[in-house]
Amino acid sequence: MAHSQHQQLVLLSGLSGAGKSVALKALEDLGFYCLDNLPAPLLPQAVSMLDLDGYPKIAIGIDARSAHNLATFPDHLAALMDLGLDVRMLFLEANNEVLVKRYSESRRSHPLSLGELTVTESVAVEHEMLESIREMSHAIDTSGLSAAQLRTWVREFIATDQAKLMLIFESFGFKHGLPLDADFVFDARCLPNPFYDPALRPLTGMDQPVADFLMRQASVGNYLTHILGFLERWLPEFERDQRSYVTVAIGCTGGQHRSVYLAEELRRHFSRNRQVLVRHREQHQRS
Repeated sequence: MAHSQHQQLVLLSGLSGAGKSVALKALEDLGFYCLDNLPAPLLPQAVSMLDLDGYPKIAIGIDARSAHNLATFPDHLAALMDLGLDVRMLFLEANNEVLVKRYSESRRSHPLSLGELTVTESVAVEHEMLESIREMSHAIDTSGLSAAQLRTWVREFIATDQAKLMLIFESFGFKHGLPLDADFVFDARCLPNPFYDPALRPLTGMDQPVADFLMRQASVGNYLTHILGFLERWLPEFERDQRSYVTVAIGCTGGQHRSVYLAEELRRHFSRNRQVLVRHREQHQRS
């Protein structure tokens, strides 16, 4: 069946409690027609019917509730991609502690618990069931994100050109945990810390006084040069491997100064000839 060349299809998956409802609502606000928990065998049929009905932007949620159909998902995905659709896959995850807390606060039971498994056990089962889908998707770790941040990151993800490698620089604070979605992690805690200057403490790495302080430090320049050299050497290999996304996380203690500055400098360098997104995970905590 013929499909519109401009039809956009977002397949949204992830762990229960990781924010799929927030992401689906963000997609709905972007004009997507959203379906949740659609069995994999119905994917091609649903997309064809919606295309005929004049829905050029479709988002479909896929999760572990359709466990018995997940094995056939790669086949149905391949069929959709063969039709020439703009297919994007997004996977939401969070660490176990956060997921347990979210379920505790909502007083809901995990959909896989069936009254027998704890939330932690259910999450472990779900991880295993969805791992093959995660490997095909762009992952977002929602552990430390506000709903507003997640909505912004979803909008940015949709706005990117799927045909080009998307390079994502994410600043974070080690004291808030490692990001699950990182392909590479660089530790900037060895660098001079603007936090110890009372005038710089309330600022971030996006503020000029902090940037000026860090630019004066030879170790910061050397560290940045080494990251640039590493990425320039290996990014072409990821492109040859047909990777769509590479997430590079830079961490410092609190995720406010050094990591933010380095992420912005990396964005400035690579945005000249690559598709780049920058995410500052801890910035919402300042407000």
